[in-house]
Amino acid sequence: MAEGGFFKRLLAGLTKTRDNFVKNMDYIFRGFTNIDDEFYEELEEILIMGDIGVTTTENILEDLKRKVKEQKIKEPGECKELLIESIRQQMDIGEAAYEFENRTSVVLVVGVNGVGKTTTIGKLAAKLRAQNKKVLLAAADTFRAAAGQQLKEWANRSQVDMIGGQEGSDPASVVYDAVSAAKARGCDVLLIDTAGRLHNKKNLMEELRKINNIVDREFPEAYRETLVVLDGTTGQNALNQAKEFSEVTDLSGIVLTKLDGTAKGGIAVAIQAELGIPVKYIGVGESIEDLEKFNAEEFVNALFYTEEQ
Repeated sequence: MAEGGFFKRLLAGLTKTRDNFVKNMDYIFRGFTNIDDEFYEELEEILIMGDIGVTTTENILEDLKRKVKEQKIKEPGECKELLIESIRQQMDIGEAAYEFENRTSVVLVVGVNGVGKTTTIGKLAAKLRAQNKKVLLAAADTFRAAAGQQLKEWANRSQVDMIGGQEGSDPASVVYDAVSAAKARGCDVLLIDTAGRLHNKKNLMEELRKINNIVDREFPEAYRETLVVLDGTTGQNALNQAKEFSEVTDLSGIVLTKLDGTAKGGIAVAIQAELGIPVKYIGVGESIEDLEKFNAEEFVNALFYTEEQ
């Protein structure tokens, strides 16, 4: 798919965030005549309201103040580009690796119910399938009645196989079967759907530990990836979920869904800057191709896009 096509979708997806957040910011840049404490306080409020997060906002403003001083800037309007540059810098955590696409891999997908986890797995399976990869899905979320059925529908849509278990069965045994099948069938990528019960962290931790142990023991040569799926519309709540999941398992990447329906798109900045875990994919729509690799540079460009550009 052409990059331009995705940028257009990103642009459309961030409309609510832009209307809410960037317009308020432009009002400050145009409305203030001096760069003073009040100016910075107003900026701080808008950044926090835009779900950039308190810690990231403080870092962005510190950086902005330093640049204003160094470059002896007097006009508030001249701060906009510096602010955008500071946001870019906050998001720069190096290149996000997609090593699992090129190796025999096991990808564990975690996330609470309702964030679009199963849908994300289906879309990711379709993307990998389009690269001529042999993909297998494991329905290890055996606690939610509809989870296995949902994943089966996505497996059919993506034209990939799935290994499932009975509702209430042991997730680790499903993973054991799936790993055996992936090896026997010569699969490139095994995608594992897991139960998302953060309110019972001890159980979840134990379950993920068991799953990881089985993969370590039965498939030691496989490359490992653990992705957490977060709902962009929940703003700071998504950031908190990411923090909690990082306490129970080693996260290697983030998938941020539903960015097309939110005024809280700034959460992508907060998540990447505060956690230092790369946002690897974002979802900006319902269709199967609306999951794309995340590019921080493009994201910031789309966030601050104006008609004059």
